Amino acid sequence: MKRIFLILITNCILATSFAQNSDSTASLPVYLRFPNVPEFTIYKAPDSTAFTRNDLNKKKNIMFFVFSPECGHCQHETEVMLQKIKEFKNTQIVMVTYLPYNEMLAFYHRYHIDAYPQIVMGRDTKFFFPVFFKVQNFPSMYIYQKGKFKQAFEGAVKIEDLIKVL
Repeated sequence: MKRIFLILITNCILATSFAQNSDSTASLPVYLRFPNVPEFTIYKAPDSTAFTRNDLNKKKNIMFFVFSPECGHCQHETEVMLQKIKEFKNTQIVMVTYLPYNEMLAFYHRYHIDAYPQIVMGRDTKFFFPVFFKVQNFPSMYIYQKGKFKQAFEGAVKIEDLIKVL
């Protein structure tokens, strides 16, 4: 009887010591645990060339704009951002979608993204960004300054709030 009791107590202690704490950093999204600009590869519109972290402008803030071409909020946010594009002169905007290339390309042409040199639009073929940023709403924006994460915005956001952070 003592032996069974000792085995039960030992198992309880071991189970408790190996259990994951729900408050641990492991429950945080990856971008909060690793605050540097991540390694990534997207394929740019209009020519499908690869674009990686090494291609980012190191002298500017970075804003990852995760979107869906079909999303009404994403379309509206893009329109407002383009109206205020001068406010983003110190920011490189990387618009990313995992949806089909032809949908991204239609969005690219509809908003004349080629007219804005500080914007890169690309397709995330490996579904990296939604997992890394734990995206739950479109659009989602993730701001980096000097290579370090600063702030996230999910869903529709006032353009003034974005500009304040940048």
